[in-house]
Amino acid sequence: MRQSDMAAAIKILKKESIRFETPYLTEVAGEGKDPFRVLVSCVLSLRTKDSTTRAASTRLFEKAKTPAGLSSLAVGVIEKAIYPVGFYRVKARRLRQIANELISRHYSRVPDTMEGLLSLKGVGRKTANLVLTMGYNKPGICVDTHVHRIANRWGYVKTKTPEETEFALRRKLLRRYWIVLNDLLVTFGQNVCRPISPFCSGCRLFRFCARAGVERAR
Repeated sequence: MRQSDMAAAIKILKKESIRFETPYLTEVAGEGKDPFRVLVSCVLSLRTKDSTTRAASTRLFEKAKTPAGLSSLAVGVIEKAIYPVGFYRVKARRLRQIANELISRHYSRVPDTMEGLLSLKGVGRKTANLVLTMGYNKPGICVDTHVHRIANRWGYVKTKTPEETEFALRRKLLRRYWIVLNDLLVTFGQNVCRPISPFCSGCRLFRFCARAGVERAR
């Protein structure tokens, strides 16, 4: 994909996304722009299906809506609320630790800088970027498996890891597309540009795509 094609691709992706279910983290971000809810939901979403994240987040937020509320819960209570998200026992301990860190070091407020977010135990660049963009509407590029795969499949970048992809996109992608890219590519990746056997025959972005690494398609 050429740089000049990106504007057209984004326009198409916005139209296409209307046909599909909104990613849960996008819903959370739209519910009052609460960075704490975005942070917690993002931690739960790692290696977990969207539908499972939605249900687990809903159960947990019924018990705790603030760092203080989450810190007051026993780890076992958190585990029960978030099961069956991936690595739920590890995530339960991590969420309680994050809540404690927010209280003790950040006055119960989720940091609004990359450095501050990365200082929290277990928070990586993907989660930090998501909190910045969805929680605070600040510039950032959240690169998950969908963004990494599709950007390389298009031939827009040539990278080996999501972190490399993030920095390549920061250098190449116009800033006005940074925040929306993750949202659009998650939906596109879940429904059309799937990891194995993507739906290339019906893809409206086919003419832009280098189809790098695609061995079988529908």
